[in-house]
Amino acid sequence: MPSLFSRWPLIRQITNRADGTGPEAMSPRTQSLHTRKRGAQKSRSICPYCGVGCGQLIFHRDGKLVSIEGDPESPISRGHLCPKGAASYELLTHPQRAQKVLYRRPLGTSWEELPLEQAMDMIADRVWQSRERTFVEEKDGQVVMNTTAVAHLGGATLDNEENYLIKKLFTAGLGMVCVSNQARI
Repeated sequence: MPSLFSRWPLIRQITNRADGTGPEAMSPRTQSLHTRKRGAQKSRSICPYCGVGCGQLIFHRDGKLVSIEGDPESPISRGHLCPKGAASYELLTHPQRAQKVLYRRPLGTSWEELPLEQAMDMIADRVWQSRERTFVEEKDGQVVMNTTAVAHLGGATLDNEENYLIKKLFTAGLGMVCVSNQARI
């Protein structure tokens, strides 16, 4: 059994002529530690927060998310993530993450849970009613065919084709003038 003196990391560094960055600087407890991603499967993905498209490595085990890190092989980010991208693990795992649709009726004082399908139908109905109520076909003798009562703010993670289709749907289909994208904010 080694003496107490020889178990000190500093003594091991001196006797091994090491620089203090390897196992000689670690206690037995530290040497027994391992990362939470050990034994996890790895998948490649793209960060969902903006239009830059930074690469992410997604580590998962038994159907559960274990870790999200920057992908060193990404030509965009080379393993780096901004603070939002680095916190994307919390986006999926935070215990207070909203997982149900909550709705408070007009003049209501409490929230009620709604099925997603019902909530989506309510949104679609309200968008259409607002459009119908405020649609302007002509203004000052000019054909305008639009509404300014409804707006759309898109997500930056959509590709060009998706943004093109959204723009067509909301401008040509619904007559919306206020269409923008989160990437420019």
